[in-house]
Amino acid sequence: MFLVILIYLGGVLTILSPCILPVLPFVFSRSEHPFLKSGFPLLLGMALSFTAIATLAAVGGAWAVHINQYGRIFSLILLTLFALTLLSKHVADWFAKPFVAVGNRMLNTAHGSGASNGFAYSLLLGVATGLLWAPCAGPILGLVLTGAAISGPNAQTTLLLFAYAAGAATSLGLAILVGGKVFAALKKSLGAGEWIRRGLGIAVLCAVVAILFGWDSSVLTNLSTASTTNIEQTLIDKIHTQTGTGNTSMAMQGSLIARNTMMMSGTNKPDALPVEGTLPALTGATAWLNSAPLTPESLHGKVVLVDFWTYSCINCLRSLPYVKSWYEKYKDHGLVVIGVHAPEFAFEKDSDNVRAAVKKLNINYPVALDNNYAIWQGFNNQYWPAHYFIDSKGQIRGHHFGEGNYAESEQTLRQLLSEAGNTDLPPATNGMNAIGVEVAADEAHIQSQETYIGYGRAKNFISLNGVAHDHQQTYSSPETLQLNQWGLAGTWTVDTEKAVLDQANGKIAFRFFARDLHLVLGTGKNGKPVRFRVMLDGVAPSASHGTDTDENGNGMVREQRLYQLIRQSGGVGEHTFSIEFLDPGVQAFSFTFG
Repeated sequence: MFLVILIYLGGVLTILSPCILPVLPFVFSRSEHPFLKSGFPLLLGMALSFTAIATLAAVGGAWAVHINQYGRIFSLILLTLFALTLLSKHVADWFAKPFVAVGNRMLNTAHGSGASNGFAYSLLLGVATGLLWAPCAGPILGLVLTGAAISGPNAQTTLLLFAYAAGAATSLGLAILVGGKVFAALKKSLGAGEWIRRGLGIAVLCAVVAILFGWDSSVLTNLSTASTTNIEQTLIDKIHTQTGTGNTSMAMQGSLIARNTMMMSGTNKPDALPVEGTLPALTGATAWLNSAPLTPESLHGKVVLVDFWTYSCINCLRSLPYVKSWYEKYKDHGLVVIGVHAPEFAFEKDSDNVRAAVKKLNINYPVALDNNYAIWQGFNNQYWPAHYFIDSKGQIRGHHFGEGNYAESEQTLRQLLSEAGNTDLPPATNGMNAIGVEVAADEAHIQSQETYIGYGRAKNFISLNGVAHDHQQTYSSPETLQLNQWGLAGTWTVDTEKAVLDQANGKIAFRFFARDLHLVLGTGKNGKPVRFRVMLDGVAPSASHGTDTDENGNGMVREQRLYQLIRQSGGVGEHTFSIEFLDPGVQAFSFTFG
């Protein structure tokens, strides 16, 4: 009950956050009507639909995301019509007819557009508004959704989500009551009722446009005040005490990731593998590829290798040949490999993108899509790649983080297979003939580390006029760069995760020291390919071109993935890399090296 109260208070505080701004025009548009027949049903419908959609998003799988998107489209259409009813009495009369036709005689149809004041009408508008509000999740709601993804569907999850929605509805209800008095005073003193109605209609249309272009989630959520954040964080600390999930929200935001730390567990001798825990539930996966959903019970008697990876992670791609080799070699001797795909960037949550990557990378073992980080949290994992070794009894007997130590990892698998009674195992791997981006890094010559382009985690950015958060700006890069410095040139919009090129001929330059240079890139919203040209110290890369460029440095961004742009053919040294995009729309996420 204490947890429910805390979540409820978090919902009350939602009105202080810009996240709620797109909803306010719809709420205040009902403030001039009787609260019990208009405001209350709107808030009730909003809370119920929000709770239903948020529950589906947490536990219903990737298909629920698509349902939510269709729900948003429906809501935008419905609310646009609603705005037109505020602007025009004739449209209001026309829009009310379907509701009357289905038997909604409880609506007030006595005077003109009075149907728009009824209980059922307001309830329907509340349902539509709840669909629009559902994707806007603050820290407290993120914590609840993550806990739901970990524990699976249950009554407590729905109760907590409804408590959050009820808290928001309470504060919005107070706003309606206060707003109603303000509107009544205006109408009485100025006779401005019709103009207020039309103004609300314009406000609703503006809100619909903001939502249509994604401004409600991309711009408004970045305007949150420090005071609101501090209050929410205090409540989150309280909730952590109650639930014991102190790392949950951080894992969802990716702040626990350390891809380039190359952290490794101590190597255990073959006769001294400890028991580190048991295989957690795998029910939090949003989808499965190459397999029906797997459970610890169905895996009993099998040796299991769990590989946490994501398809744009260069460290994961370089360890992939070994994982695939172990699967092919030992799958007939009792080994099951599960690739847990835990996304870092938003585009990696798209099941079609992951499915295409799995096919291209020739991955034939089961892959669980862990979009909600449920399996990640079950293992208390913090790294990409991460390998966990589970014996035939379901016990975790070892782990390894990062690249390397492949011989020791294979020896662990062989020992667990032998313990399970498997004999006549094939010989251990002797070398690996990897190609392209899967070739092992040249560790002796890497002096450049992974660098993010979005302002959320960017370092060493030195474009002359600084970075503009979430809005278009024209950048210019200095003529000279020091080691590991980089900059933009051209017109870009930089958000917390990426930079998006708004006009053709934009550039990115980076001074690096490594054999290989990679860049995670994607096409724009329209999906059109983007041409680019790579230069190394101002000239074409020639023999030092990567697998995604030719000798002249030309290439094409066709999909969202990691692109290998430079692989030095001779001695590795310090160079200035630059890439010019000849078409607009490209998305640039991060540099990695090898």
